[in-house]
Amino acid sequence: MKDDEQVKESLHIMNSREKKELNQRIMQQWGCDFDKSLVWLMSNKYKLYLSCKDIELIDLSKIRVDRIGAYVATVDDKSVRLSIEGTQILGPKADKNVVELSEKEMNDWFHGKDIDKEVTDASGFIILKCGDDFIGSGKITNKGILNFVPKTRRILSNS
Repeated sequence: MKDDEQVKESLHIMNSREKKELNQRIMQQWGCDFDKSLVWLMSNKYKLYLSCKDIELIDLSKIRVDRIGAYVATVDDKSVRLSIEGTQILGPKADKNVVELSEKEMNDWFHGKDIDKEVTDASGFIILKCGDDFIGSGKITNKGILNFVPKTRRILSNS
């Protein structure tokens, strides 16, 4: 068995400074933020998870944990890309970089297709919605909206 020093933590609980810095980036991109009272966990692969406060009672350094809570975003030095669940949490509060899709565009989106749509009032990663439903995040490019729906969550049938 490995020594405690050799075991790498797969998740770490973010401190208040880290939460503040990340929330500033989210505020800048979408004009809203995640609830600071929740526990924020960052994985080695820079995936952000949100959980209830009870998770702080567990010593994560003693066990290998891949996931806890809801996966809400992937974070890197340049950007924050929301998951589908992340857009459903932030979407109702967001006041910028939210793009409305038609029913046909939404259907194409869930089939894994990029959306050929000119968007002039948004930039970078955006929140996509159709009606009252927040359906995910995409990235604005000069060709339209780049699709980030994971293959395992795409609709495979033609209907």
